[in-house]
Amino acid sequence: MYTNALLAIALAISPLASASCLHGTSLMKREIQSGGKVKVAEFGYTGTLGPLNWANLGTGNAQCATSKVQSPINIDSKIPLAKEIPVIDFPNVEAAEFENLGSTVEVIVNGTTTFGGKEFGLKQYHFHTPSEHRIAEEYFPLEMHMVHEAKDGSGAIVVLAATFDISETCTTDLLTQTVKNIKEIAVPGTVTETGPLNFTQLVEHVKVNGLFQYEGSLTTPPCKEGVTFLITQRPLPINVATYNAMKSVMKFNARYTQNTPGEPNLIEIAAGGLSAPPAESSTVSEAPVATEAPAETPVATEPSTSATPIAEGVDNTLVLKPVVAAGHQ
Repeated sequence: MYTNALLAIALAISPLASASCLHGTSLMKREIQSGGKVKVAEFGYTGTLGPLNWANLGTGNAQCATSKVQSPINIDSKIPLAKEIPVIDFPNVEAAEFENLGSTVEVIVNGTTTFGGKEFGLKQYHFHTPSEHRIAEEYFPLEMHMVHEAKDGSGAIVVLAATFDISETCTTDLLTQTVKNIKEIAVPGTVTETGPLNFTQLVEHVKVNGLFQYEGSLTTPPCKEGVTFLITQRPLPINVATYNAMKSVMKFNARYTQNTPGEPNLIEIAAGGLSAPPAESSTVSEAPVATEAPAETPVATEPSTSATPIAEGVDNTLVLKPVVAAGHQ
């Protein structure tokens, strides 16, 4: 099992990892540094900064390694379609702030999504490549997360997630205009502006194609539970040029697929397997016993009495197998 004492020590001495999916909400305020730059994430996707070690990178990250409700997941037949289509009101804008957090690129926008009888305010949208969620085991080149927080002050989080697939004939104008100036924020911490943003195509896509719904977590530290995901049932198009422009700046930034919601955390399962003693072995009584062998190879005819016991209660009888000449195994 996960070493709780070691985890507690690590969390006690580590700072909170910044620039997670909560960025821009009341739970994680945006930080503008000198020169107009934004604070860069203190976690990543490679080596000791990667998802397998997120729990050790900051106080409050324990759920990354212990929670039984984690995202992203593979969307299978157990995940239902949302019973209602959210009412989405995203005003079109001439430009929006576009920033590189190191862990992703993010757009600061406003809007409202009404779902389940509650209003949620859009705080920002950001991207992951490749997609974090899979649908029937299929992954996509890109996934966009539109992060909302409940307007009633409860802190409830809804993420409208849209997947994108490569198209040779068409693209989503919202993406093209979002990354119009992406070369200007190639360096983490830098800020620029998007082109004009029109959300009409996205909103219509959601209305027509429907959404999968499940309760999961943030896909970045602190991996907080209680996040409602609404994921597009079908991908939107993105052309090669737009995708390559985004990938060249964002690099790889997708968390690995988590276990089925309610099942043990994969890190705990792996840690338990590594710390478990090797399984005891026992003699297979049906194994053939050699009765003859070449003259130059002495063969024992009785069980050895000097064999070291494997374990108490285990049959330590030595079973002799036929000698096979080299090259004929």
